[in-house]
Amino acid sequence: MYKLFCTDMDGTLLNNEGKVSEENKMAIKMAQDRGVKVAICTGRLFTSANYFAEIVGTKVPLICANGAYVREKDKDEIIYMSVLGADNCKKVLSIAKKYGLYPHFNTSDTVFTEKIIYSSEVYFKMNKTLPKEMQIKIQVVNNWEKTFEENKECILKCIVVDDDIEKIKSAKSELALEDELEVVSSRENNIEIMCKGVSKGRAVEILAGYYNINKEEVICIGDNENDISMLKYAGLGIAMANGEEKVLEIADFITDTNENSGVAKAIEKFILI
Repeated sequence: MYKLFCTDMDGTLLNNEGKVSEENKMAIKMAQDRGVKVAICTGRLFTSANYFAEIVGTKVPLICANGAYVREKDKDEIIYMSVLGADNCKKVLSIAKKYGLYPHFNTSDTVFTEKIIYSSEVYFKMNKTLPKEMQIKIQVVNNWEKTFEENKECILKCIVVDDDIEKIKSAKSELALEDELEVVSSRENNIEIMCKGVSKGRAVEILAGYYNINKEEVICIGDNENDISMLKYAGLGIAMANGEEKVLEIADFITDTNENSGVAKAIEKFILI
């Protein structure tokens, strides 16, 4: 009997248009009606994850920033938090600049960036249609030193995105050499950097402990590199059919694609039986 179902968002719960299918919504509701806790686990900021949690009606804490932040959905209670730290932020900035990349440093509700581009541009466009309380704050920075110092207790991760995949690969390789950093990707064109030891898998373990649930009673589902840790931790690790090869290789089961409501099909197969 599975008691906790943890789903990634982009490429998993969301289709390619960034929406949740009616099939996924219905399956999640039915799972919750049977007493199964459904958690969203994402690289996104808490504010963004909370918006989608409202849409699907999940009631449990959200795992955000690739596991750096676990917080009750409708309360201010933070269950777990790991900040990047000012020194690590400076290291990341230096390496990103070396390759001509624009880093975005994220708190639970704010993006700091030099330029509205890539992920900040996505949030900027989303903000136009969202109610005030669901909008991501975007701050354009002209003094990184000051920004890092003032926000050293709340910057959770950095994301770097670029269309030049070779630049991304080179920067990622260099960042991975830093002992104090955890470096993963959620897409081929990005790098996501947290404090060492932070992962979705570790956050799922913390959330399971919070509810006194054994790992054998946990299902995790995802599609990309940053989901591998939680699929490995879970009693049942499920990959999306649209997932990266390295995710498909370690999965216990492969469900349908995010375009064909693979999350719903996984819930139907392993929970609604």
